[in-house]
Amino acid sequence: MKTKFKIIENKDPMQVNLPKLGAWPESIHQFDEDSIWAINAALTSGRPLLIRGEPGTGKSQLARAAAQILGRAFISEVVYAHSECRDLLWKFDAVARLGEAQAIVACKQGENIDEKLSYKRFLTPGCMWWAFDWASAKKQAKECAHSGYEPQASNEWQEENGCVLLIDEIDKADTSLPNGLLEVFGNGAFRVPYMKKEVGLKEPQPLVIITTNEERELPNAFLRRCMVLHMKLPKGDELIKWLIERGRLHFENKCEDSVYEEAAKQLVKDRDKALNIQVPAPGQAEYLDMLRALVQMSDEENEQLEILGKIKKFALEKYLE
Repeated sequence: MKTKFKIIENKDPMQVNLPKLGAWPESIHQFDEDSIWAINAALTSGRPLLIRGEPGTGKSQLARAAAQILGRAFISEVVYAHSECRDLLWKFDAVARLGEAQAIVACKQGENIDEKLSYKRFLTPGCMWWAFDWASAKKQAKECAHSGYEPQASNEWQEENGCVLLIDEIDKADTSLPNGLLEVFGNGAFRVPYMKKEVGLKEPQPLVIITTNEERELPNAFLRRCMVLHMKLPKGDELIKWLIERGRLHFENKCEDSVYEEAAKQLVKDRDKALNIQVPAPGQAEYLDMLRALVQMSDEENEQLEILGKIKKFALEKYLE
């Protein structure tokens, strides 16, 4: 398949080792066919990829894995209830500027006041600025007296390789945030009022991946302008098989098959209970948490099975009495 930039080749099996990156721990990600095609569709269409699904299905990790395999820098931003679209573009620290002004008056420092109170010294590039134009974001970050933030990339990475931007849990914010992003994506640029400057998309365009846990409905206009990937866990016996494969992938040779299987069966059982009473159900994340605890406590099969019986409720029965 010929494209003007790198896409993910569809191979089976397809997995990538993820080294520790900032607060992100070392991990392993296994791609499925749908994920690969969804990422490639978003890359080639220039549209954001919205990933829908319950927590613990690997939505956020997929973005990091895509950056790793594509050789792109990885930028991530978690959305909160009070997040605004502007926060993803730039942040201006008016409080710090006021404090600087008060210090100048108190210390009677009359020299270079304009320079010390320059808006640039209190303006921090947001994640979208880095994704749109890494070079100008880096320049502005150096200008800012209160910003040491720069997205992490490997030493071999070059700006012309592009980046992957993860906007995590967008459903936590008010609908004004996705509506604001819609305008930014549509225009391919945004203005920074304090600098009277416009930041525009540079090639290669970023791969933007947005996740939602479905806590709040997203605007239809926003959905229409995204590629959408639904990440769903299998059901019944298929889920047991799927979990066992993930367990072996993450904890190779640290558990016997009986332990992987028993933990998977227990998760499916408690998951069905949770779904029946309409509370959030345990998933892949809880399964891996149980196995992680087991391999730290024992490396013997019978002991691991015994321990599993003792600790399973702490990982799985979060909403069940």
